[in-house]
Amino acid sequence: MTENPLDTNSTPPVLTDSFGRFHDYLRISLTERCNLRCVYCMPPEGVELKPRSAMLTFEEIERLARFFVSRGVRKIRLTGGEPLVRKDAVSLVESLGAIPGVETLAITTNGLLLKDRLPRLREAGLTHINISLDTLREDRFRTITRRGGLRVVLDAIDASLNLGYEGTKVNCVTLRGQNDDEILDFARMSIDRPLSIRFIEYMPFAGNGWDESVMIPYQEMLDTVMAEWPGMVPVPAPPTAVSTDYRIPGAAGTVGFISSMTDKFCSGCNRIRLNADGSLRTCLFGKDGVSLRDAIRDGATDEDLDALIGPAVRSKKAAHDGMTAIALQPNRPMILIGG
Repeated sequence: MTENPLDTNSTPPVLTDSFGRFHDYLRISLTERCNLRCVYCMPPEGVELKPRSAMLTFEEIERLARFFVSRGVRKIRLTGGEPLVRKDAVSLVESLGAIPGVETLAITTNGLLLKDRLPRLREAGLTHINISLDTLREDRFRTITRRGGLRVVLDAIDASLNLGYEGTKVNCVTLRGQNDDEILDFARMSIDRPLSIRFIEYMPFAGNGWDESVMIPYQEMLDTVMAEWPGMVPVPAPPTAVSTDYRIPGAAGTVGFISSMTDKFCSGCNRIRLNADGSLRTCLFGKDGVSLRDAIRDGATDEDLDALIGPAVRSKKAAHDGMTAIALQPNRPMILIGG
């Protein structure tokens, strides 16, 4: 559990919930738009996009980021949709990276627009990169993403390493009967290069055709990799980690498993989310909370934001309701949440 560095008599613990979890990690969705149509993220009919006026402006994002950092946030991750389809995303990275107190500034991207922007993102202060990639086969890439571009994504991974982003994370959502025969191929990517390969359990979201039989449990994936490399050893991780990581003997990188469904890690959760429309969300599987967009457009002070955000954070559940219950609950499509 993350300790609150600002938990003093003079600063209210706005980002501490009723279970003592301090939230020092803010995920900001920059856009609802994406240049891919991944089957587990985007409904086949697409989504109804809100007008541009309903989206947070970069100035509003920076205002809210400065507020959260003043309350103890130390890590900011930019997500989408695809964050790099947002015009001038590099400028926003520069602005956020200049906020005193930000220790980690990361991005989660599908990689299609990353390579050419990487040098500028590096100069702007981007510290960490997550790249989503679910297959190493072009035909499957087109099936899963409903678009092309595998080679472009692989080149972006190489470019990130060449620029010194050791530990670049490659996130793979595993789907039974679709890409599960590539688990070992992905794991091998961690041997010669300092990549963090992470396998993610398929999760239920609105419009993604959820089928529990397609979800591959973390333990099954781990057993598959361990059968090939029985000497694989666990890597120590902080209590806030979402991935259970291992290292193949002699490997430069790691192999990890994100077990959101079968072995949830809610007790160490330190993340809050800001949707692209300014809605606050304290859990990936929870409901949208207050609109911080509306609040700041109505002239909210930092103290007003405290009064809105504090109760929302304190009402966070101890854990999500579990795979079966989540599948029955209404929720946004994943693309509209930001992952």
